[in-house]
Amino acid sequence: MIVKTDFPGCIKVADLGCSSGENTLLVMSEIVNTIITSYQQKGKNLPEINCCLNDLPDNDFNTTFKLVPAFHKLLKMDVKGKCFISGVPGSFYSRLFPSKSLHFVHSSLCLHWLSKVPDGLEDNKKNVYLRSPCPPNVYKSYLTQFKNDFSLFLRLRADETVPNGRMALTFVGRKSLDPLSKDCFQNWSSISDSLLDLVSEGIVKESDVDSFNLPFYNPDESEVREVIESEGSFKISNFETIFGLLFSYKTGRTEVKDDDDNLDQSCRFEVIRKRASIIRSITEPMLGAHFGDAIMDRLFERYTYHLAERYDTLRNKPTVQFFVSLTRK
Repeated sequence: MIVKTDFPGCIKVADLGCSSGENTLLVMSEIVNTIITSYQQKGKNLPEINCCLNDLPDNDFNTTFKLVPAFHKLLKMDVKGKCFISGVPGSFYSRLFPSKSLHFVHSSLCLHWLSKVPDGLEDNKKNVYLRSPCPPNVYKSYLTQFKNDFSLFLRLRADETVPNGRMALTFVGRKSLDPLSKDCFQNWSSISDSLLDLVSEGIVKESDVDSFNLPFYNPDESEVREVIESEGSFKISNFETIFGLLFSYKTGRTEVKDDDDNLDQSCRFEVIRKRASIIRSITEPMLGAHFGDAIMDRLFERYTYHLAERYDTLRNKPTVQFFVSLTRK
């Protein structure tokens, strides 16, 4: 995780796209504890650790900072005077830190979000993302935007990272080489169908659906590797494809998973409702800005309905995530 050649007296780590809440500091505590362990195993004096939390300016940093005392309790050492936490608002598609200042960069479930909606999507009618059938130029536009964004991200982090510094990146990908495969993120198809329901009800204009596209792309492994190798600042230390990460929920009685064949109807509904709630929390800011907040409740009623329709198919379709460990050359 840390610089290979020495054990510096101060280590600076960054969590990019940290969001807010308990999970944010849980991730950072695991990073800090790993650093502490590596120093202890080598008999080195413990370093000062500068923990930088990054997200967009409208992220609720205050909620996260209120949890700092609980964060300290998760650490393996008395961090008084040793561990410093700061917030860094801004897009990770821009420079965020001084040159050669970061030793470790972490980003989880963020890089599948693009810096903007790709250009050239005028022909992507009645869809909010890639979906079969759609014109070939739509896929090319999404792929081009992903390559440009990911290459920019790597170039910026290369400027900010010390030689031999590390990055650990996790993001949504796809197994199929076909970007229009039905396995490639059916949640978005349900969003499209729900919006078209509202068009039929006279609540939403079809032209508004045609002009809305998600700034999202789930690449295949070859596309990720190509960008990393082409940009050239980092070498791949490890590349893992993780299948079958399931949504699991507490229902008040027990923990359930959405691939459980023995769910009763009430648990099944709870799993569907929870999944719909997660997707709503992710997409509502974008959808509300385009279509207006007034339709959100009705939209996600329809979304929950479409998830229920597809439940037997969706629950056995594993999600795909890539974990990529990179070392600065």
